Amino acid sequence: MFDYHVHSQFSADCAVPMRDSCEAAIAAGITEIAFTDHVEHQPADDSYGYYRFEDYMASVEAVRSEFAGRLRILKGAEVDFHIDTAELVQAFMDRFGREYDFVIGSVHYGDNGRIIFQDYFEGKSIDDVVYPYLDQVETAVRTGWFDTIGHLDIPKRYLPKSLRSYDPAQYRERWNSLFVALIEMGTAFEINTSGLRQTPKTSMPGPSVVRWYVEAGGSLITTGSDSHAAQTIGAGIPMTLDMLTLCGLTHVAAFHRRERRLTPINELRSVPTRA
Repeated sequence: MFDYHVHSQFSADCAVPMRDSCEAAIAAGITEIAFTDHVEHQPADDSYGYYRFEDYMASVEAVRSEFAGRLRILKGAEVDFHIDTAELVQAFMDRFGREYDFVIGSVHYGDNGRIIFQDYFEGKSIDDVVYPYLDQVETAVRTGWFDTIGHLDIPKRYLPKSLRSYDPAQYRERWNSLFVALIEMGTAFEINTSGLRQTPKTSMPGPSVVRWYVEAGGSLITTGSDSHAAQTIGAGIPMTLDMLTLCGLTHVAAFHRRERRLTPINELRSVPTRA
């Protein structure tokens, strides 16, 4: 199994939390893991300015040496994207992008650089949030900077109770436009399993979006638990592989040195796992 979205709780020396995560990955039947710590460019974000490239790389090399032959460990990054900071993101990707195996592009912000948490919805309709969010996602795709797009419909995670009537079918036409961009650019999107264990109790995105993407001709999916703790590494991925199969997909996308390969889902299922 692949878990391509794991955070190391980054510190000056993150080899210890990485080591714990690697042990947990092996116990969960994970064969390939990508440590994708946040690289934030939005000044309002709590993690802004915290990422240290050299320390991260040194820590990955340490666990690669320790777990050689037992677990494939990828150098990854979850890079924020917002049109307001696109020049900074481009500068980072130009400087460091080729140093990674795998890069997630994630949209976390709405207007004025405000992160899309529950309070962001105050005074807004679902449309006021979802349409601009998907516009930002499509812009991120069109840059060509990223291997996959993270948590494709994350606003649903933070919907206040008054707006939990969200139905992705309301945005079917907009989804189709986004699928065109993803397919044209050869960019994957992630099935983020953290939603299965948190609100909204479904993956991000869920099976409806995946099915529409397949119907549009798409086939590039990555899987990730978005785990910030060792005990949730690999959580939800076996269920996700079943969901992808039911939606008509036969392979999961994997990466090494930013080069994509497709791995049959049946091969991933052959590895003993925990649910």
